[in-house]
Amino acid sequence: MVEAGTAALPAYTETLPRIPESARAARRLTHLALSAWGMGGARDAAEIVVSELLTNAVLHARRDSVRVTVTRLGEERVQVAVVDLSREHPEPRPAGSNEESGRGLEIVDALSRGRWGVEPLPWGKCVWAELSLLEAEPGE
Repeated sequence: MVEAGTAALPAYTETLPRIPESARAARRLTHLALSAWGMGGARDAAEIVVSELLTNAVLHARRDSVRVTVTRLGEERVQVAVVDLSREHPEPRPAGSNEESGRGLEIVDALSRGRWGVEPLPWGKCVWAELSLLEAEPGE
C-alpha cells in the first residue's frame, strides 16, 4: 500500500458501484492514468490486475460501492488498489482445471511479481498490487 509521506503522490481515484460492469470503468481509469503518466507499457498488466481486484470486491464485499485508485509510485512503478467495505481478506486458493473462477489472485500475484497485499481499514480493507513498467515491457 502507498506509504504516507511528506509529499502526495499523483493518483487517479474513482468510487464505483459494486457491480460487475464497474470493471470496465476501473480499466478505463487505469488506462487514463497510465496514459497521462506516459506509462503505457504497464497498461495491459495493470488493467488485468484492477479487473481482478474489482471482481473480487464485487463477489465478496458488502455495501454498494468500491473505490479504485491508481497511484504513480515513481518513474517506473504504479500501484492499483481497490477499497471495499468488507473486513474479510482475500486468500489465494488453487482452482481446479474445470472451475471457471478462483484464479484472480494467482493472476494478480504473477503480474505484480508477488508485490500485492491487503491493508485492513477500520471500515473494510484495501487490496493493492504494485506493477513495474520495466517488468511489463515485452522481452523482460
